[in-house]
Amino acid sequence: MAKPDTRRLDREIQNTTRKLKAVQQREMWPLNGRERRAVLAALAGGSYKVVRGNSPARAERKLETAWGSAETRLSAEISALQAERQRIVTEAATAKAAKKSSGWW
Repeated sequence: MAKPDTRRLDREIQNTTRKLKAVQQREMWPLNGRERRAVLAALAGGSYKVVRGNSPARAERKLETAWGSAETRLSAEISALQAERQRIVTEAATAKAAKKSSGWW
């Protein structure tokens, strides 16, 4: 029995890790639509407050919350992909052990 084919999962894990690093550097491209709207709304609200001479504290909290939720989503995605990869590897190892133990010798 050959090694389990985890190339697709490895590639997805690598891409998601790259997205997580980009979000931690506050880049917009890895965000989904809902997160992108939340970030832009917080930026617009904060800009409006600054122009009016008020404190943008609430908008800053909303902005940090939006970035935090994006980081949480990507971290959970990475964990799920790694768990799936581990399941596939374990399944293949179990099948290989079963095949060896059921042999003639």
